[in-house]
Amino acid sequence: MKLDINTTTELNNGVAIPLLGFGTFAATGSEIYRAVREALDAGYVHIDTAYIYGNEKEVGAAIKDSGLPREALFITTKLWREDQGYDTALKAVHTSLRNLDLDYLDLYLIHWPVEDKMTDTWKAMETIASMGLSRAVGVSNFTIRLIEALAQTSALVPAVNQVEFTPFLFQKELLEFCRLREIQLEAYSPLTRGRKLDDDRLVVIAKKHGKTTAQVLLRWNLQHGVVTIPKSVTPHRIHENADLFSFELDADDMSQLNAMNENTRMIHPEWAPREWRESDL
Repeated sequence: MKLDINTTTELNNGVAIPLLGFGTFAATGSEIYRAVREALDAGYVHIDTAYIYGNEKEVGAAIKDSGLPREALFITTKLWREDQGYDTALKAVHTSLRNLDLDYLDLYLIHWPVEDKMTDTWKAMETIASMGLSRAVGVSNFTIRLIEALAQTSALVPAVNQVEFTPFLFQKELLEFCRLREIQLEAYSPLTRGRKLDDDRLVVIAKKHGKTTAQVLLRWNLQHGVVTIPKSVTPHRIHENADLFSFELDADDMSQLNAMNENTRMIHPEWAPREWRESDL
């Protein structure tokens, strides 16, 4: 699969999303401003944030100060749990747009499922899309059951499902389900928050290609057709994470990486879908 930093894939509504993006979780203030500027300078055009990260204003300022045309960028933010419901979701998207100093988003996601508000929240997402406030809408941390529940109440299929996705949490069934329904899977925490980068099996594959273990993890996601959004605030790592297109994992590499699944989640909040708890039993 020949890829480069400008490679996109088409969402189910025709919007093109870059396969490689830049995540901004757990960084605020001048630190994230500088990191986003560095990422844009490195060639990233897909920037992912969320209201709960508390950095939308700094991300927006970095985007504006970059001088890049709005139409050249792909900007995602997310609706937090406490803002779910129809009216509150509509208010929340306007708040995020003001924070980012943007007229529209490219992708707006329900950050975490709140099941008793899910139907009303998704109706709000339909309205947000129809009003042109976001070119595409989708979900995050949704299981197969929850996506099927949405389908019972709405004809609008989520454009994206953003989930944790690594060789150590190889959600193959979810990936195949989303492909069948033309829902683009997107990976957060693709670098396992650094916790698995020293795994001996990754080290062997990385040495084979003259790359880092982080680059191997990111390339694995891309070769599965999964949009991936690594996050770093360190300039050389921001550039390193974008240097994924001078090598390709072969079939044996992919097989080995696929076999590393441990169902290990790096994030597991108390409000996670019940399927996550059941899988831990």
